[in-house]
Amino acid sequence: MPLITNRFDLTILSLHKYKYYAFNQRSKKGALCQKSAFKYPPTDLPEMPPCNFQPEEYKGMSKERMMEIRKLNCNPMTMKVTSYKKPVFVHQGFMQWLWDVDGRRYLDLFAGVATVSVGHCHPKVTAAAEHQLRRLWHTTNIYVYPTLHEYCEKLASHLPDPLKVVYLTNSGSEFFATMGLTSNAAYKYPIANGLGCTNTMCPDVFRGPWGGSHCRDSPVQTIRDCSCAKGQCMAHDQYIGQLKETFVTSVPSRIAAFFGEPIQGVGGAVQYPKNYLKETYKLVRERGGVCIADEVQTGFGRTGTHFWGFQGHDVIPDMVTMAKGIGNGFPMGAVVTTPEIAASFTKGVHFNTFGGNPVACAIASSVLDTIKEDGAQQISLNVGTYLMTQMAELRDKYEIIGDVRGKGLQIGVEMVKDKASRDPLAPEAIAEIFEDIRDMGVLIGKGGVYGQTFRIKPPMCITMEDADYFLAVFNKAIHNYMEKR
Repeated sequence: MPLITNRFDLTILSLHKYKYYAFNQRSKKGALCQKSAFKYPPTDLPEMPPCNFQPEEYKGMSKERMMEIRKLNCNPMTMKVTSYKKPVFVHQGFMQWLWDVDGRRYLDLFAGVATVSVGHCHPKVTAAAEHQLRRLWHTTNIYVYPTLHEYCEKLASHLPDPLKVVYLTNSGSEFFATMGLTSNAAYKYPIANGLGCTNTMCPDVFRGPWGGSHCRDSPVQTIRDCSCAKGQCMAHDQYIGQLKETFVTSVPSRIAAFFGEPIQGVGGAVQYPKNYLKETYKLVRERGGVCIADEVQTGFGRTGTHFWGFQGHDVIPDMVTMAKGIGNGFPMGAVVTTPEIAASFTKGVHFNTFGGNPVACAIASSVLDTIKEDGAQQISLNVGTYLMTQMAELRDKYEIIGDVRGKGLQIGVEMVKDKASRDPLAPEAIAEIFEDIRDMGVLIGKGGVYGQTFRIKPPMCITMEDADYFLAVFNKAIHNYMEKR
């Protein structure tokens, strides 16, 4: 069974296998920090929140030359995934801020795809990396070295029993078999790569056939009417019924594993009906399967209420996959499982040259310390809840904002043609709003099966002032689009 992650849907694996500031006249360098990402701001926007960091002046390769190389020497997929018609040429970052090569400043609300957990170049994490780099860059786990073992013990202490055995990797994305887990066609190649994988119906209480205004564990519920009796959830019952149908018709009587994100990431921050995962885990285990929680985006305090997303569902998985925020952007991943499951890996030899790299372990250990010391999980809860409740007011104001959902700083805003149909807003419209937000100095992401959901997943160091600035920008961008429409 491959140790791989799913970012889009729930999968059964069968055994068959992110006010222009006044120019600071005191110094040119001072101005570099204060410039926002747009030259002629709308008069009704507040000033971009201040920043006391001084970025270096960019003296490197021209933008034109970078694009030539990007087109000629980088894999064509690099151009395909490049955000914005006029790309952002990133030069430097600090905490929740990014600067481009022209010295423009951006509020980063996407964190390198939900990856920068505690802040760009966080001083504590940077110091840990520098310290380790002076001591030992690389060795492999065929030798015994302190940073590996110190980190494995610390990471395991953040997970409930019996999840105590750690296997360190670089990530899960490089593995070809990962593509078999996704239900998003854009990520699939025209060849068979999902043998043994079956996608279940996504239990989406906004877009799916069933759902109402009391279904999910979120500060903001859908606007769909809910007629369920107290203590009951019709959407839960229906989606579990569909899952049972899948077990009966589409997979063997025994299954290997069930993969699921506690809240979907690239899939558009989709949340399931309450108790859906709890019931699902029970059904999977009855059929001999292990339950795997993909915490690549939801882990490390991002959901606010809990350190791990699965804890919000009152379940304990058999395996947990994690990456992204684990190293604040440093390439690293991990699989944590039970001693019993881990023992089965010794039947063969699986070796990862860079898994458990000393620098990676030192950085990841510092990230765990920083999350606690900086109160990052509480920031996620407070600022995230504020953002969602304020975004819900914008949803009630604009016909094209269909849904606002999430927990902590794992937020999705689904855009629609109209609330009645819930049909996805056209890609051209999404792109126009997306570009406008960037032009006003904020970087966010996109996701969902149709690319119709704006993803807000910033470093867990943003402030209420940052949130208010984004809310003003988002409101202006939607207003601009609606005026044109």
